[in-house]
Amino acid sequence: MVSLAHSLPLAPTLADLRDGGLDLAGHVDAALERLESLEPRLRAFVPEAGRAERVRAAARALADSASRPPLFGALVGVKDIFAIDGLPMRAGSALPAEAFAMPESAAVRRLLEAGALVLGKTVTTEFAFMEAGATANPHDQTRTPGGSSSGSAAAVAAGIVPLALGSQTVGSVLRPAAFCGVVGFKPTYGRIPIDGVIPYSPSVDTVGTFTQDVAGAALVAAVLIDDWAPPQPGPRPVLGVPDGRYLEQTQPDGRAAFEGALARLAQAGFEIVRVDALPDVEAINARHNALNAAEFAMVHRDWFAQWGALYRGGSAALFDRGRVVSAELVRVGREGRGRLREELTRLMDVGGIDAWVAPAAPGPAPLGLDTTGVTAMNLPWTHAGLPAIALPAGSVDGMPVGVQAAARFGEDERLLVWAERLEVPLRG
Repeated sequence: MVSLAHSLPLAPTLADLRDGGLDLAGHVDAALERLESLEPRLRAFVPEAGRAERVRAAARALADSASRPPLFGALVGVKDIFAIDGLPMRAGSALPAEAFAMPESAAVRRLLEAGALVLGKTVTTEFAFMEAGATANPHDQTRTPGGSSSGSAAAVAAGIVPLALGSQTVGSVLRPAAFCGVVGFKPTYGRIPIDGVIPYSPSVDTVGTFTQDVAGAALVAAVLIDDWAPPQPGPRPVLGVPDGRYLEQTQPDGRAAFEGALARLAQAGFEIVRVDALPDVEAINARHNALNAAEFAMVHRDWFAQWGALYRGGSAALFDRGRVVSAELVRVGREGRGRLREELTRLMDVGGIDAWVAPAAPGPAPLGLDTTGVTAMNLPWTHAGLPAIALPAGSVDGMPVGVQAAARFGEDERLLVWAERLEVPLRG
């Protein structure tokens, strides 16, 4: 299988666009040509009539401006659960776009105000759940790119755009980033506004980003995150490994790749502390999944009443499961987020740990496009609302694998500084 992956890191691309070393019009034309060439095999973008004319017009208007904002000319793919003025939104479903009419997403608006250009909507699984779209993995088109932010991860890995927006409710940023060999960043819950995004489970839904480089992820985070305050560089972080039942959820090849990544980090001078953690991971998983199902049913109640026949099987089944989740289980799920956060923070304090490191997925992307893979490795960090980042960490049989790092609640800035130091030894 021919790889469609292509290098297009955001930070140097932005530097070239801002100083004139890269012509904006030429950059847009190259992206449109690459999209047209790859889409029959990749299927990362939602079809759009008049895309080229729209994007070129936006680029001309930006080029005519005297300013050079921080994301000047950055082409971005946007998961099709984000509202964008002038573009329909259907969330990977057969429902009419009018059903989802809402004001433009705050995250999209911040990107546009910072000089980014929307190349198009990217494919999502239906309603950001598990019913896969047609997107293929750029490294092997017989394998999933992960989900639910399938098209966003694939578009960045294929070098069509250097930046894409996604969302995470369980593992929808970190897992596809690992499967596609790119950087996926999920900030602290609540630090990027979620308005203008079709909800899945509002108690945990989080806007995230895809880039090929940590430096690029940090540039975007500074635009998107409320109260951004980058710290001064400090010493290497102490890394904690959550041993026990949690790590037992990996596949043998994924676990071996993770241990190899830890060895590279240790060789690079990072202190690694192994801690018995998450012994009740099955209960955490069940609590999170019950909360998600219940809130999905709440969000979709009116839509399902009118268009239930248009829902695909997995989404309809999730709605049915969610309707019978008790109010008590919803309360337990919501309260459990804070308890898990406190327990993980306590373990970090006791062990002198700055950031947790773990496999970003159980193993490499599985074969087939009818599944998006298993979310178990990402779920605890999402449930606790911690900032987390997935970093490329080598390969298994030619397919990318990733390592995720998670910091304390609210320490997004420090996590991104640390991730830049982890990036090189992890890539190997």
